[in-house]
Amino acid sequence: MRQEKFMFALRLAALVAATLATGLIAGVFYAYATSVMPALNRTDDRAMIDVMQKINVVIINPWFMIGFMGTVGFTVLAAALHLGKEHRTTLIWLGIALALNVIAFAVTSGSNVPLNDQLAAAGDPAQIADLAKVRADFESAWVRWNIIRAILHTLAFLVLSGALFVAGIQHGRAQASGSAANQQVSQAQPVPAGVQTAGQPYRAPIMAQQYAFRSAAGQYAAHPAGAQHLG
Repeated sequence: MRQEKFMFALRLAALVAATLATGLIAGVFYAYATSVMPALNRTDDRAMIDVMQKINVVIINPWFMIGFMGTVGFTVLAAALHLGKEHRTTLIWLGIALALNVIAFAVTSGSNVPLNDQLAAAGDPAQIADLAKVRADFESAWVRWNIIRAILHTLAFLVLSGALFVAGIQHGRAQASGSAANQQVSQAQPVPAGVQTAGQPYRAPIMAQQYAFRSAAGQYAAHPAGAQHLG
């Protein structure tokens, strides 16, 4: 029983971690799409390049990387802990979320990161000869891929939220089934002789009378003088 509770807590913790990491990263990319990039779009070329170069440096920190890597890592862990036919429904939800997070991760690694590296390679904005070209080669493509990965991570977050809900329902049903099974086992246990159960007539006095009569008859039979009283 303790092991079952421990495994449930472990599965739940992994699922919550995957959901939280995915939601946080989806929020970061959503913020880029709705505020950061529209604001930078209104600045001049040098300011836009300079700010994005700095953002791409400071964002590589442990807090961001735990969430970013956790979108896939925690989801894989949650899926591994839900292997088994009794968790099949939750595992399906996790598989969908994992696919979405992997695709979004690939978009970031294969599109946004190379664009960031390209912008960094352009060097100091004060020394760039053609600022407009560097910006044009970076901005529109980066914004497009950022919107795509934000949508993918948001969908994964919604699916993981559904997986949490399904996991809770499955656990509740398993608990109810276990309680019902235990109740049936307790009801099926044999009742010791002489113990009165519900729905059975009370026969103890009759059995006692029969036993007393048989004992008395035996005593009279053993003593012929007393046998006359039986007549």
